[in-house]
Amino acid sequence: MDLGAEYIITNYVYDNRFFFDFLDRCRAWKIDLPILPGVMPIYNIRMMDMLAEICGATIPSKLRKGLDALPEDDKEALADFGIEFAIGQCRELLQAGVPGIHLYSMDRSDSAIKIVQTLRKEKLL
Repeated sequence: MDLGAEYIITNYVYDNRFFFDFLDRCRAWKIDLPILPGVMPIYNIRMMDMLAEICGATIPSKLRKGLDALPEDDKEALADFGIEFAIGQCRELLQAGVPGIHLYSMDRSDSAIKIVQTLRKEKLL
């Protein structure tokens, strides 16, 4: 902030509680910049696990159970599930008043486009 930052973008989370906890801690430290949460749709389970390990992101049991219930090797079902999970996250975040969301597209724009289109239809964007 002292050097001119105008906003903060967080790493991605799969559990919005971690974002809200971070936001509360920032506000307690008098950091009053807009803070945008990072959301990354699930594109590939192996990639999700690897990136979560590298970044320290947690994978909530609700998410893991949803993934485990998908047909094995069904890329379309996985993509659809990832989009729906991300929409749910975004919906909760936007309804809580976040000033925006950073979608991690990982060079896969189809999921991001579907998420944004759905949120616009719901008048959340």
